[in-house]
Amino acid sequence: MTHLTIDNKKYVLIPEENYQELQKQAALKSKPEKTFSVEEARDYSKKLIRKWASN
Repeated sequence: MTHLTIDNKKYVLIPEENYQELQKQAALKSKPEKTFSVEEARDYSKKLIRKWASN
């Protein structure tokens, strides 16, 4: 691991394998976005259209 300072900002260089492993770990910790069923999507879009139309 190498430390760099550029314009008073500190950076760390790591090997690509370590970086990819960190990315995998971060991806496992993040929660996936909620997906709607077809009916839920229709209801949600109608609700948004009504909200925008009232403005």
